[in-house]
Amino acid sequence: MAVALIDYGAGNLRSAAKALEAAGASSVRVTSSPADVLSAERIVLPGVGAFGACAAALRAVPGLEEALDRAVREHARPFLGICVGMQLMADEGHEFGVHRGLGWVPGAVRRMAPEGLKVPQIGWNEVAPGGPGLLEAGYAYFVHSYAFETADAAHLAATASYGAAVTAAVQRDTMLGVQFHPEKSQAYGLALLTRWLNWRP
Repeated sequence: MAVALIDYGAGNLRSAAKALEAAGASSVRVTSSPADVLSAERIVLPGVGAFGACAAALRAVPGLEEALDRAVREHARPFLGICVGMQLMADEGHEFGVHRGLGWVPGAVRRMAPEGLKVPQIGWNEVAPGGPGLLEAGYAYFVHSYAFETADAAHLAATASYGAAVTAAVQRDTMLGVQFHPEKSQAYGLALLTRWLNWRP
């Protein structure tokens, strides 16, 4: 299973690549090449940092956004967005202004305001699946200050509780996005990556 791990200067690439290999990927190509994206069997978009900076970095690579859109939405290649990579699937992000996302899953990313709790949320939290899908109950590792608010509840794949319910995962068509870091979530994260690699949506 050949996986393209997108390198646009905003992801934890080494640990994500190792986790995908441990989960069963036959090859993981760390790449920013639109041609590699279009030829990949599966695509992973990591992301660390602010929404707007990540969106700008992605769009700074000539042809990359267009290749992602074609591969994922036209050719239905299985896609995994991790942390800010998942947030970029939204219509927009409200972090240091309002920034345009990829628009794949309707909704917006807004700052969390949990009463009596610190932001960012850092550490392990329980993932509660919202219905049939790739997510299973368990504990995963989160680091985030902003959360994806889906416009359609059908796209909400899992939640976590942090003062209130926050989105832990979204799923639509051949796309999966997780707010937590599978590569830091030990057995739970590896099991999810294995299911995603074997997924036939």
